[in-house]
Amino acid sequence: MNVLYCGDTGISRGVLVSILSLLMNGRKHYDAKKNVMIDDTKMEQPIYNIYIMTIRYDGVKPFTEKTARFLDKLVKGYNSKSFVKLIDATEVFVKNLPSKNMGSYFTPCSMLRLYVDKVSEIARLDRILYLDYDVVCRGDISEFYNMNLDGVEAAGVLDIYGRRWYHYHGLFKQDYMNSGVMLFNVSECLKSDMFGKAVRLCAGRWMMLADQAALNKTIERRILVDRKYNEQEERPRADTALHHFSNNFKFWPFFRVQKVKPFEKEKVHNVLGIHEYDDILNKYEKLVDEL
Repeated sequence: MNVLYCGDTGISRGVLVSILSLLMNGRKHYDAKKNVMIDDTKMEQPIYNIYIMTIRYDGVKPFTEKTARFLDKLVKGYNSKSFVKLIDATEVFVKNLPSKNMGSYFTPCSMLRLYVDKVSEIARLDRILYLDYDVVCRGDISEFYNMNLDGVEAAGVLDIYGRRWYHYHGLFKQDYMNSGVMLFNVSECLKSDMFGKAVRLCAGRWMMLADQAALNKTIERRILVDRKYNEQEERPRADTALHHFSNNFKFWPFFRVQKVKPFEKEKVHNVLGIHEYDDILNKYEKLVDEL
């Protein structure tokens, strides 16, 4: 399973939790009768080929080789065929700057997934699953990962907020995907120059949530999958396979943006009332100082 994370050193803690969740929960299956996730110990530990793209540019503190080596050792402890590889995408990024969106709320690293086609090690892959650093795995995602993508550039889940306001391929059609979890058919994206179009769009036009907007505008052929593969609400459902700790809007007793990340154990407990990830977070706390 090819997995991609993108960012600077600031995502290290989140990536550690996310990878631990893949390793510790990747064999769990949803039991509809019991309405719970059941660990299938007979299932072989999945092989994860994990790529992390980073850059050294204009004050950005890149994801470090030391952390990548530590994560590589960690995943090999679960399956010797798995690996973590750090990719420095500075050269391709500088040659193709998303000029109009360099001063956005997010760091330039938020747009790195748009450069997949320019990184030979990833461009040669059949498919790759992009995950934000705040996505936690709750169960087996192999059915999603191995789905039929013939003639399709990407698969993903509707954005819980944007789907109501953005309609790129029909005035009344809900097709605006959240970009925190996206399964790319790399070969099809190369044929259509989807990534290239997205970068050029970011270079020439300012957009809110530029990377997500660019992807939604340039992905012409997509598959929308069940929300269990990118649950963006603050609490997961029983069948949730990927829980995305995205920002949530709260309106009572006053409007605010609620930000809780999975490695913030106290907030996960006290704000969200979630304790089911404690086995992962306890493991995280033992390892985080080694990043």
